[in-house]
Amino acid sequence: MSERLKQGDATRRKTLGEDHVNRSRKGQTDFDQPFLDLITEAAWGHVWSRDTIPPRERSMLTLALLAGLGNWEEFRLHLRATANTGCTAEDIREVLLHVAIYAGVPRANHAFKIAREILAERGENV
Repeated sequence: MSERLKQGDATRRKTLGEDHVNRSRKGQTDFDQPFLDLITEAAWGHVWSRDTIPPRERSMLTLALLAGLGNWEEFRLHLRATANTGCTAEDIREVLLHVAIYAGVPRANHAFKIAREILAERGENV
């Protein structure tokens, strides 16, 4: 395992949580292991591990991009990760208001629906 892959794995675990990463790794096969290693090294090792943007802001950028592109499964994953990145419900609302203007109201509308569900699961009154 390369140093960048180790760093990416540590950042991924810190951001998404041990349980998620363990489930993901447990379910990997020889077929998809190279892909999981690629995203762990590239996304989590090269990008998320950089210290130029704090995790809260990186989380907000990621949410905006995923909502704007309509990548709802990943949006849910990263929305749950906000519990670990310091991104608040107010931050999420501001992100989704930007999505409405720059990516479209239908995308933001759906993202708000998902956000309300996940924040409610966490016991946040939204």
